[in-house]
Amino acid sequence: MENKNLDNLRHSCAHLLAAAVMEIWPSAKRTIGPAIENGFYFDFDFGDPSTSSGQAIKISESDFPRIEQKMHEISKKWDKFVKYEKNAVEAKKEYPGNEYKHELIEQFDKEGQKISFYKAGEYSDLCEGGHVDNPKAELKYFKLLSVAGAYWRGDEKNTMLTRIYGTVWPSKEELDKYLLMLQEAKKRDHRVLGQELELFMFNQEVGPGLVLWLPKGAWLRKIVMDFALETYLKQGYEPVITPHIGSNALWSHSGHTDFYKESLYGEFGIEEQTYRLKPMNCPFHVSMYKSKPHSYKDLPIRWTEMGTVYRYEKSGVLHGLTRVRGFTQDDAHIICTPEQLHNELLKAFKLTLYILNAFGFNNFEANLSIRDPKNKSKFIGSDKDWDTAENELKKVLEEFGYKNKYVEDIGGAVFYGPKIDIKVADALGRMWQLSTLQFDFNLPKRFSMNYIGADGKEHTPYMIHRALLGSIERFIGVLIEHYAGAFPLWLAPVQVAVLPISDQQHEYAKLITEILKSNNIRAVSDLENQTIGKKIRNSTLQKIPYMIIIGEKETKVSMINDQGSDTKKLKISVRSRDGKNIGEKNLYEFITDLNQQIEKRI
Repeated sequence: MENKNLDNLRHSCAHLLAAAVMEIWPSAKRTIGPAIENGFYFDFDFGDPSTSSGQAIKISESDFPRIEQKMHEISKKWDKFVKYEKNAVEAKKEYPGNEYKHELIEQFDKEGQKISFYKAGEYSDLCEGGHVDNPKAELKYFKLLSVAGAYWRGDEKNTMLTRIYGTVWPSKEELDKYLLMLQEAKKRDHRVLGQELELFMFNQEVGPGLVLWLPKGAWLRKIVMDFALETYLKQGYEPVITPHIGSNALWSHSGHTDFYKESLYGEFGIEEQTYRLKPMNCPFHVSMYKSKPHSYKDLPIRWTEMGTVYRYEKSGVLHGLTRVRGFTQDDAHIICTPEQLHNELLKAFKLTLYILNAFGFNNFEANLSIRDPKNKSKFIGSDKDWDTAENELKKVLEEFGYKNKYVEDIGGAVFYGPKIDIKVADALGRMWQLSTLQFDFNLPKRFSMNYIGADGKEHTPYMIHRALLGSIERFIGVLIEHYAGAFPLWLAPVQVAVLPISDQQHEYAKLITEILKSNNIRAVSDLENQTIGKKIRNSTLQKIPYMIIIGEKETKVSMINDQGSDTKKLKISVRSRDGKNIGEKNLYEFITDLNQQIEKRI
């Protein structure tokens, strides 16, 4: 089914959900119910007053069977959706005492929009349209999924509403497949695995949305960042480092205080000057570029930084590693001449695909985020510059085979220019937006950046922003779910667990562990007073790729050889985390095998 038809199906089911809720709880106030990716939701205000039973209305997942039953009953009476229109005064009469609908009606009336309603059966609602043709036949395969709190219009100053999420599909097979995927997704939830595998944590006293990386998580983060940075340096990038704060004058000059204010943290003073935590690295890179004159012979300049930035996110949208308040970007800025622009964009896009492939992602989607021509006040720059930038990005997508395959996100551009967003499919087929390639013609002009051209005159360079992994935190969250925490050897925070069967093998286990570490293998010894079965189970649950079992046999053979730490004589017994008994190996052979796997990134 095409996306438009799916959206219509899901929006229709949102109407059906609201109809059922209003029949069961007539005092509830409806607000909005859009289609979203893979489903829909509807927000309700169930109020604070008590019901006739003396209990406040509080919806939970235990109410879902009752609501779903009512939805099935109602859908059998819906032959079609019928549209009708009313003026603002009459429209408000449809919702006595519902301030949310009144606010929407007033907004539509002020904007000159038609105030339209759609009715199916006995249920009608304020709606712009987009429904199925035969609701009786098509609204069958749905499931309510969860309930959450949501502020009216996303503003925490407004009333907290009750949001009910659901999904609906054209067939039972598609619904069952999606529900099965959700079950698997729960097993892969990075927030749960992050605790179980001791990768990261959050602490309310430290502050919501601020990640604390535990040793194994810090290893994983380092491995990811080191690989990315080393790759960039080989591709002609140079490293730079910038502060975590900058003067308010800098953010005003860059336009962030005007166009990005909602994401900025408040000002604070140092010696009569005001500062802010940095939301982006780019103004610092611009300042460094301007520190000395440049010729066209110096360009392109490619600067990269693993820069930590801070953005204000409301508490309601914080979500594990994928939505945090402080995160590190694998950021880079390419400053080039107009003649170099297209080639630099192509190189950056090619590098993006290489990096994502290296981490095991092979299925991509591309979005082109452009300016909304109806709302130009949100964006800075001339129409000519925007047209040039958008056309260049389109050419790049087409050259990489995405012609007619990318989605245009109208209004999704950042305030200073359009961008390409790359989405990747994880092991469950879920799409995640990770990489961004942004065109910027505004900052160079705002900061009077220039270079001396071959003609001896000053020219304004172009600037490309690119973050291939995006937020390192978000990327690792996706990586955890993609691999379900069972990382390939090269990424695993702990690659080998050395497990002695009894106390008599502790010293030999320590020796093996130290030799592994000296050969750059991340290894640990489990010297706890537990059975070998329990040790194997613990290491398996920790998803460690390999386990070395040390018993009396291995120790004796090595003592007979009496070769000290000669890895060619030391004997070990190896087991993999999937339960395969690899058998006896000498340590040298095992280390050689590991290094080959690591080099191939498997």
